[in-house]
Amino acid sequence: MATATAAASAEAVVTPYGPERVRPLHDAAAITARIEELGVRIGRDYAAQEIVLCAVLKGSFVFVADLCRAIPLRVAVEFIGISSYGSRTETSGVVKITQDLSVPVEGRHVLVVEDIVDTGLTMQYLRENLMTRHPASLKICTLLHKPARARAEVPLDYVGFVIPDEFVVGYGLDYDQRYRNLPYIGVLQP
Repeated sequence: MATATAAASAEAVVTPYGPERVRPLHDAAAITARIEELGVRIGRDYAAQEIVLCAVLKGSFVFVADLCRAIPLRVAVEFIGISSYGSRTETSGVVKITQDLSVPVEGRHVLVVEDIVDTGLTMQYLRENLMTRHPASLKICTLLHKPARARAEVPLDYVGFVIPDEFVVGYGLDYDQRYRNLPYIGVLQP
């Protein structure tokens, strides 16, 4: 697992994406390099098998787009919408499916692709839900892991970066639907 890059020491900057300041945590180059490493490892672990990347909307859409190109295997991509935040910076603790998969995953190798795992409650719910669909295997890949906030124990098979207990945006992650298109991951500064 990778930790904060040199960009973490940068000062917070005003962006055109919203009124808050953002302090860079992981720059685009570090993200790209880490995703390439994850793709190689996933390709090795699944060997010649086809996998279904189950991307958790909306935050993981940028990550899954880059990750699927880094995996040297046949992959199918499915999307599932999960909500527990709304427009808040803290999880409500109530998890609901807002969009379900479009195809069955029974008997298939499923890799859940998430942007961030912090409390683990959403991922625990999703994992339990997907297991009732009888996949051949189920693993979890998250770009970011925030262990300081953990409230549920969830096995994470692939982790891009471990981050401190700060609210992050960029590279698909948002605050009230803003900042998803930042090309890096940064800490939101009020």
